[in-house]
Amino acid sequence: MTAFARGQTAQIDAGLVLRLIAVQFPQWAHLSVTSVPHSGWDNRTFRLGATMSVRLPSAEGYAPQVAKEQRWLPFLQPRLPLPIPTPLALGRPTLEYPHPWSVYQWLEGDSAAVAPPADLERFAVDLAGFLQRFQRVDATSGPPPGQHSAHRGGPLLYYDTETRAAISALGDRVDGEAAIELWERALESAWNSPPVWFHGDVALGNLLVMDGRLSAVIDFGCAGVGDPACDTVIAWTNFSEASRAAFRAALHVDEATWTRGRAWALWKALITFESSDPAKAAQARGVIDAVLEDV
Repeated sequence: MTAFARGQTAQIDAGLVLRLIAVQFPQWAHLSVTSVPHSGWDNRTFRLGATMSVRLPSAEGYAPQVAKEQRWLPFLQPRLPLPIPTPLALGRPTLEYPHPWSVYQWLEGDSAAVAPPADLERFAVDLAGFLQRFQRVDATSGPPPGQHSAHRGGPLLYYDTETRAAISALGDRVDGEAAIELWERALESAWNSPPVWFHGDVALGNLLVMDGRLSAVIDFGCAGVGDPACDTVIAWTNFSEASRAAFRAALHVDEATWTRGRAWALWKALITFESSDPAKAAQARGVIDAVLEDV
């Protein structure tokens, strides 16, 4: 057994989960633990038996998301049109694993990242419907944007220096003039309505599909209440021109919010453009092109 220093990521594997379960939840110690493919970056997910999952933050910075999900997912779940994770138990930090962690009810379905929806336009409309309902849930006392949400839901200004530096560093590999024009136009706008719920990481990996259709939404670690523009990013990362238009029409999003969404997508693509992973770099290139061409 190894003790980990504050902030250091533990070796998270099925063996660790088995030991944590055996000590803290012995009633489930007889159940199998298997890793979940494509379980994400912020957390590691394991299947516990046939009906549960275990989710552990991969580093200290993601640990505050545990308490937030434990607090708010039970409130949100009955108010939403699709299943979302239901917390069943809260695990305690230990010397071997220094962060809180959660046991959830298992949600059936395949990640949309590995099982593409049968009809992307219908998928986009279904997702827009979910987000609209999400935004109408009472946001009183909900968590405002901050480090727990990677500042999504808050002003784009937080990433201004990083974005301008990335545009400058990429030189003529991107249309810097168009990128700056979009970024500055987005900075000039703001969400002037009351704060609403945002998911914060609407990506294919956090959307489950059954029979080709959207069936559940997972990973609310970046969720909070604020500006929902960040939840439109999928329009440029994963949608075609037709499905992007269907998504926008169904979401009834105004021009300023759409522009801020484009800027959120631009920021993330710019900072990953020079990734050593060729696939990630190519994806970032495609997102930058889609964002700048969407006028």
